[in-house]
Amino acid sequence: MNSNAAAGRERSAVDKAISVMRAFGEDAHLGVGVSELARRADLSKSTTFRLLAMLETNRVVERVGTAYRLSYLLDELVSSSTTPLHDLTRDVLTPFLADLYEATRLTVQLAALRGAHVVYLNKLEGHHRLRSPSRIGGRMPAYCTAVGKVLLAGDAAATRVTLSAPRHRWTAHTIVEEDELLAELSRVRDRGVALDRGESLLTLSCIAAPVRGANGRIVAALSMSADAAALSDPGLERLLRSVAFQASRTMSVAQQRARLIVAA
Repeated sequence: MNSNAAAGRERSAVDKAISVMRAFGEDAHLGVGVSELARRADLSKSTTFRLLAMLETNRVVERVGTAYRLSYLLDELVSSSTTPLHDLTRDVLTPFLADLYEATRLTVQLAALRGAHVVYLNKLEGHHRLRSPSRIGGRMPAYCTAVGKVLLAGDAAATRVTLSAPRHRWTAHTIVEEDELLAELSRVRDRGVALDRGESLLTLSCIAAPVRGANGRIVAALSMSADAAALSDPGLERLLRSVAFQASRTMSVAQQRARLIVAA
């Protein structure tokens, strides 16, 4: 009798914890405050705070200032966030990411596409006070990030998946309408770089360029992020294009070598 009652209480606690996790919704990677999570989960603030403390102890959520977000642990538990190609991409391109960082001291990121999301393969945090919400191994919807738009611009299938799913307006600048997003991707293809003008986080701007593989297809994106003023220097775009071009040549050779090894 007592064991059944205890089991019932345990299930109730699990149900509440899952309700809190579901309450993050589309904001899972950016962060949500305790009061808002409590409202969404239909729980008291004290209960929500207690559950978040438990989830944080078990690395399921992590603090972002006064808010919480789902941690990288869930990405690890869902099959795998990366693929063998992603692993090769990270190993080959990290030196170019380091070159970007050394030249700019801005936050720089290396990302690849998985479905309609970007996976951050590596990241170096800049000296600028503004922090980017991305994290190594974490994911973000592709349509609202510069790296994501670069990758979508070269992947028609991923673009179709993106257009078929609901798109959350993270800020007033997020592009969610289908015709506007398609026009933006067309501009990215024409220009060769993508911009994020406060579309995922209002105070954050980003510029990204594609890295191409052996077949000429885009396999990854390199980016720099900071506030809009810090990214206004046209020399930064020229630098990014140059590094991405060099990275593409190296990535192409690496893929060709990998195929020869597999075929041997």
